[in-house]
Amino acid sequence: MAKKNSRPYAHAERHLSRKVPELREVISSVGPCTLRPQGGDPFGMLVRAIVSQQISAKAAMSISERLAMFCGKPGLRPAAILRAKEEGLRGCGLSHAKMLSIRSLAEHFTAQPKAFARIDALPDEEIAELLLPLRGIGPWTVQMFLIFVLGRLDVLPVADFGLRAGVRSIFGLEELPTATELVEMAEPWRPYRTIGTWYCWKYRGPVPSS
Repeated sequence: MAKKNSRPYAHAERHLSRKVPELREVISSVGPCTLRPQGGDPFGMLVRAIVSQQISAKAAMSISERLAMFCGKPGLRPAAILRAKEEGLRGCGLSHAKMLSIRSLAEHFTAQPKAFARIDALPDEEIAELLLPLRGIGPWTVQMFLIFVLGRLDVLPVADFGLRAGVRSIFGLEELPTATELVEMAEPWRPYRTIGTWYCWKYRGPVPSS
């Protein structure tokens, strides 16, 4: 039996350490990247991504767990969401806007199941084109989906506060970097901007493995 690779991002870590001295110190201190994309169920993952918008990771996890329990044995499935009453979904901790977004997502998955069946095989740009028209899904949600579900290695979520704050601290900036500044600073991170982002997150605190 082949030995499981305990450091799947070793090459990315070496690349970042060689190209970016500031990240070299962070990588040395933090240790190997523990990101483990989940893959599998795009609907459930997108629901969790919507839930996670503008709230803490702990709160998002709690709401997602309550929502999955509320949906019953099948879990987070379009049919279960569409069957549920509004008050039941709101009772899980969803805001009215997020409840509407998740219902809309369930309707799209039900109406166009083939469009999402092979989403993991599409390039990042085509995934964005497929998801961005959906209610409640913006660039940040697409980027989190690419990172935590599909494991895409070169994603830079320029609007993410955690990334911007991490870059400010690691690089000794006085202010949070703008999107343009962040893109320029992260150019040497290519093609592993996801891993660079993870280390900036980790520098500030815990990061979900998936």
